[in-house]
Amino acid sequence: MSALDRALTVDDLKKMARRRVPKQFFDYIDSGAYTEGTYKANEEDFKKITFRQRVAVNLEDRNLSSTLLGQPVSLPVAIAPVGSTGMTDADGEIKAAKAAEKFGIPFTLSTMGICSIEDVAENTTKPFWFQLYVMKDRPFIERLIDRAKAANCSALVLTMDLQILGQRHKDIRNGLTAPPKITPQFVAEMVAKPGWAMRMLGTQRRTFRNIAGHVSQATNLGTLSTWTATQFDLTLNWKDIAWIKKRFGGPVIVKGILDAEDAQLAIDNGADAIVVSNHGGRQLDGAPSTIRVLPEIVDAVGHKTEVLMDGGIRSGQDLLKALALGAKGALIGRIMAFGLGAGGEAGVTRALNIVRKEADTSMALMGERDIRNIGPHNIYSNDLLRRQGY
Repeated sequence: MSALDRALTVDDLKKMARRRVPKQFFDYIDSGAYTEGTYKANEEDFKKITFRQRVAVNLEDRNLSSTLLGQPVSLPVAIAPVGSTGMTDADGEIKAAKAAEKFGIPFTLSTMGICSIEDVAENTTKPFWFQLYVMKDRPFIERLIDRAKAANCSALVLTMDLQILGQRHKDIRNGLTAPPKITPQFVAEMVAKPGWAMRMLGTQRRTFRNIAGHVSQATNLGTLSTWTATQFDLTLNWKDIAWIKKRFGGPVIVKGILDAEDAQLAIDNGADAIVVSNHGGRQLDGAPSTIRVLPEIVDAVGHKTEVLMDGGIRSGQDLLKALALGAKGALIGRIMAFGLGAGGEAGVTRALNIVRKEADTSMALMGERDIRNIGPHNIYSNDLLRRQGY
């Protein structure tokens, strides 16, 4: 039995990834802004939700499949966009996309991916989603949207909560860059993690390939870093959804919603779906967890659009809790990243199988046969949760 086969939980994969991935890139995955209070709350608040156990129910022929944006999925999840995935493991975005395709769920490529739109398209056979950061250089953004369209991306995930970058102390202290700067500390990491080093030496994909080579001001690591740092657009607003949607010509999912009023504004301005998200606790530290605000947002707009969520999901049980509180599905980023760090494509597949197994077993013990039927009746009431201070 391989080490991956012995991994029974996502936390097992996280521990394996910590041993295999250089510190600066592992910390990039496993960190939040400032005190990391919101990052921690994303996980902790799931633990406050309890299931209703039901018995003496026929549990044959259980179904975990569903749909997201009208497309069939084997489980109501999608891989969330995670920047620098290709530094967790060589060609990481390609490996994760291939695992997602075989599993039967969408993969979302980040604007700040190490592998480019074209890299992923050339190595997969089914459409994937592309996550867009809007930058000041609008001609570049228009070309980026056109590239996603040319690659047959089936949805655009527009992230609205990163006009200003939240400060992540670990990244600053580690001197995080892609590719990494060759310092004595990093050389020591290379020696300690030879497998990662050899895989990285075997690929040419070590920088932000959606940007490098496509912007005249970004020709090397120094100019790329400078250009990117000055490009987040402080003027981004709801009206920008219209031209982005027109340019792309397909569904636009608005990510970064943490307030019911913003959810309604997103829909009013053309969003085809929304993601309740606090950027994994990496932006506004002190904001509430996503699972805590999910019911309010579902109550406000769930009858108008598909409400997805991310943040804090570490198991199949967490997925069921999100569905019970009204989410149509969930985006999972750190689960993917821990699996990738633990074992490349096979590690991502192992992570997804762990989530599916946990969801299947827990759903059955709740007396349910179809994941599409999961709802508020499967957990103790929201009123009770509120009385408990949740």
